[in-house]
This record gives sequence, C-alpha cells and structure tokens, in this order.
Amino acid sequence: MTAGAGTGVDLPRLRELNSLTIVRALRDHPPSTVTELSQRTGLSRPAVDLIAQNLVAAGWASVIEPGSSSAVGRPARRYEFRSTAGHVLGVDVGVHKVLALLADLNGDVLQSHRVAVAADANPKERLAALDEAIRKCLAAAKQKPADLWAVTIGVTGPVDASGRTSLFTPIPGWQQVDLPSHLARRFSCPVIVENDCKLAALAERWKGAADDASDVIYLLAGMRIGAGLILDGVLRRGYGGAAGEIGALKQVRWLAAPSHLENCPGVPASVSPDDAAAWVFEAARQGDRHAKTAVTRYVKDLAVGAAALVLALDPQLVIYGGGFSRSADLVLDPLRAELQRLCLRVPEVRASTLGADSVALGAIRLALNELDDRLFSTTLSSPAAPSGA
Repeated sequence: MTAGAGTGVDLPRLRELNSLTIVRALRDHPPSTVTELSQRTGLSRPAVDLIAQNLVAAGWASVIEPGSSSAVGRPARRYEFRSTAGHVLGVDVGVHKVLALLADLNGDVLQSHRVAVAADANPKERLAALDEAIRKCLAAAKQKPADLWAVTIGVTGPVDASGRTSLFTPIPGWQQVDLPSHLARRFSCPVIVENDCKLAALAERWKGAADDASDVIYLLAGMRIGAGLILDGVLRRGYGGAAGEIGALKQVRWLAAPSHLENCPGVPASVSPDDAAAWVFEAARQGDRHAKTAVTRYVKDLAVGAAALVLALDPQLVIYGGGFSRSADLVLDPLRAELQRLCLRVPEVRASTLGADSVALGAIRLALNELDDRLFSTTLSSPAAPSGA
C-alpha cells in the first residue's frame, strides 16, 4: 500500500500546497526565519524548514545567512522570496508618449524607457514607438522578450474581450489596431491589454494615494477625462470593459470640460494647444481673472460626472489623477465643494501620488495579479517564463 492510500491523502499534492503556502508567506514580507514562517502559516517548524530548503533549491527563495555580530545565541538564517526569478513589463501607450517599465516579481521597477509620440501619429508610427520603448527598456536591463513572464499594455479607451478599443479611443486609427496580435509576434508569455484609467486606479490602490481604501473612484484628469473603479478591493471592468465610461454621456459635461482651459482668453498664441491647460493653471495661481474663471468652469463640469459616480457607488475615496493632478492645489477644494453641493455623502478627495507613471505601474500590478493566478494558485514548478498558451 502506498503512503497515504489508506487515508485518502495525496501526499505529493499536500507537499505542493504547503510549498505554495510558504511562497505566499514569503512574498510581500521582509526576510523571515523558519519560526516566523511557521507562525505565519500554521505549519510545523520541521515542515517549514524542509520546504524552505526545497524552495531555495528550486529557485523560488534565497537564504540570508546570519551575520557574526549577534551577541547572544546562534542567530537564525532567514529566507526571502527570490523576486528576480522572473520579470514583468508594464507599458502605457498614451496620446503623447509610450512609457515602458520593467519590474521584478515583487513589482519593484528595475528599468524604464519613454518615447515621445505626436498626438496625431498614425497607428504605424505609434506601434513603432511602442516597439522602440519595449526594445530599449529590455536592452537596458539585459533582458530578452523570451525572459518575460507577463506583459500588460495600457491604452486609451474601453478595452473589449479581444484586447481592442472598438468602442472609442481618441488615438487616431487605434480602433482598427489588433494590439494582442502585434505583441504576440514578439512575446510567448501572456499579454494583457487594459484601459489606462482602470490601470491607474489599480496602481493608486497598490502604491499610491488609495492604498488604505477598498472602494475608490479614480478620475483621470487631462485633455480627456475618464474614471477607473475599484469596489470591495476589486478592479471593475464591466461586462464589455466599459465600466466608468460615464463621460460618454454628454449631459455629465466631461467631453466639454477641458475646452474651458483650451479656450481661455489670454492664452498666448505661442502656447501650443497641448500646453494651454498648463499655462491656464499657472496663470490662475498668479491671480489671472480669466484663468481662474476657466479653472472654476472646468471643475464644475468635472464634478457633475464625479458626483454621478459617487451617488451610484458611494466610495470611500475619490482620487484626482492624470496629467492635471499636478494642479491639484487649484482643483481639490472647489471639487470638494461641488461634491458637497451635489452628493448625499461626500467621500474623501485626494490627489494622486503617482503622477505620470500611474498607468504603467498599474500595468505591472495587473501583470503580477495574472501571474499569481497562473503560478501560485494550484501548482508550483521551477521558475521559468510561462507560455501564453
């Protein structure tokens, strides 16, 4: 009779589940002793000791030998998750730039590369900028496409199940772009395409201003206004990927809001349309009457859509992010006042702390989430870049 046959226990499966438990206990924690891991997991010290040694041999963990400076007793060795066992890539394909961030399995950014893109660039030019950003980011980190474990790309517009922005996008010609197919020629790992607002919301809850909240509305504020929704700690996409696209309803005035800044009287002819808003915000700080009026009108229009979302979802937090978050000092107080006037209960309103990197950071977080679902939920093999199949 084989071991465990009489009790119905699958011993190899039990060992694998215990190994997964230890890997999870090592992730997102400082280096830990066997005793600490035993307390964290509920497994016995002898079992943890054996599993930890096996994880080191398999490449999932590394050991930190004790130093010689301890005054009392023999110091214990510590184990840590080997975050450099693999890498993920997060990319933000925006209207004006492509930003690629390479991170380890803990989400620590190791390398970045940014490529400027003209707002009116055609799809071929924008895809070339995407390829360049990825190529140079990987080259700087001495990584190859085959070394990556997951890739997430953030794009402007709601993303459907095929990875396309078939409903709407302000990027010229992008609705016809099959981004997953384009990237599949280079990467064998899983490739995910997601909306930029949703990724920015994910990043704010992971490393930003919303890290203490489970119910969040993220406002991406720029020359386009969008929203990302996190409810009960979960990023909400909606049935067709268009959750949060309340700006499509003209009555909420998000489509027109940026025009108050673009068309502000007094903007010098030498200021490009892309820089007009920055000029208006700065002029408002200096007390310019027309600029202050333009900002007030912008905030009033922004607040209509924000209030609709607040009334529907009753979040703990509203995060003001995107390119205009650099001018949060001019926006937050009047936005709070407008929400107070329009809503039954006003959530706390905070400015983003992640700035222009929020979408790419959210892409990293989503890549890690998908990776965890694949690698750390049911089985645990030796570290290797997973296939996208």
